[in-house]
Amino acid sequence: MVDFAVEDVDFSKLGEPGLVPGVVQHARTRQVLMVGFLDEQALRTTLETGLATFWSRSRGAQWTKGETSGNVLAVERVELDCDRDTLLLHAIPTGPTCHTGEPTCFDPGAQPGSFVHELDEVVETRAQERPEGSYTTSLFECGVRRIAQKVGEEGVETALAAVAQDDEALLGESADLVYHLLVLLRSRDLGLGDVERVLRERHG
Repeated sequence: MVDFAVEDVDFSKLGEPGLVPGVVQHARTRQVLMVGFLDEQALRTTLETGLATFWSRSRGAQWTKGETSGNVLAVERVELDCDRDTLLLHAIPTGPTCHTGEPTCFDPGAQPGSFVHELDEVVETRAQERPEGSYTTSLFECGVRRIAQKVGEEGVETALAAVAQDDEALLGESADLVYHLLVLLRSRDLGLGDVERVLRERHG
């Protein structure tokens, strides 16, 4: 989860000694979800439990995000910045992060979050819950072979659109191809993050 020691963090620089800011970023979409403050114990608790835990300056106590609402932040990785006085928490939210009920405490429209990652999460949910009337559910119930066939069909249609149709047609077919590819990956218990990992490894 980390590649640094808690002792590496400089808790002395902030106006309130003993605290460092912690920026929480969605581990999939890269959206910034919230900012909180951590003391040494809050950081240790976060690392031990895997749940984002902060120090509340107003209450003067440690608190775990979502401890009353259930909207916890499951932390996958913590990074320390170059000055050793700010933390970046990569987390997966369970429900909305903001107390207003919004997914983020910031304007989501002003952030470069990846909608493809959001769609991948929706597809994963469909795979688990299989809601009736959902096209995605119907694909999963047809099995891997049928989903693979759809990906092949969409791939051909995308290629043909690139050669013989306008930009809008190409974009539409490309969107269909990406969606069906996400479903195919999820049918094998894989996701967009796994593809990104391979691309990063190839990039070196």
